[in-house]
Amino acid sequence: MFVTFEGIEGTGKSTQIAMLRQYLEAKGRRVLVTLEPGGSRVGRELRKMLLHMEGKDLTGETELFLYLADRAQHVSQVIRPALDRGQAVISDRFADSTVVYQGYGRGLDPKLLHQFNKIAVAGLWPELTILLDIDPELGLKRAMTRNMREGKVKEEGRFEAESLSFHKRVREGYLMWAALNKERFKVVDASPGAQAVFEDIRRVVDERFGT
Repeated sequence: MFVTFEGIEGTGKSTQIAMLRQYLEAKGRRVLVTLEPGGSRVGRELRKMLLHMEGKDLTGETELFLYLADRAQHVSQVIRPALDRGQAVISDRFADSTVVYQGYGRGLDPKLLHQFNKIAVAGLWPELTILLDIDPELGLKRAMTRNMREGKVKEEGRFEAESLSFHKRVREGYLMWAALNKERFKVVDASPGAQAVFEDIRRVVDERFGT
């Protein structure tokens, strides 16, 4: 079982992933939760460069290749070994983030980005991708509140500092990309309370995997 969560900032991915992990472990599954960027040792260093406010001078191309490097290491060192051990893997972001953020958001070619992703993932794609969808204004408000509460405005606030128009492009890109890959994607409304959102996710997971 390889499940990824996608969505703009502030959709509640971390909360929903924690709830899904608890649900699956209660059913006897061994679960590994990971994230991008930062799921591997190399990735943790790349995460600092990619999310810190000091990285505002990164070009779109530099950003792209840092994410691809993070992903290649993540797949090789973390995700594939866990699946080989029989664990379920849940990742907070994966290859779709690159297509959407660097493609629809930054203006790079989504089809070319998908080809780059094929190299980075080495044939390993999620069985299910849950897209948490929310209005960008509400999502940004949630994300900024979270960063302030956790003291991460500077460390991990680079994307929250992007313009609202950028986040609107990203949201539209996610919905378009999900429509193009509807066998793998399930879109879930992330605007209600956490428990209501999780009930939708639980139904999707149970239908897909028979948990």
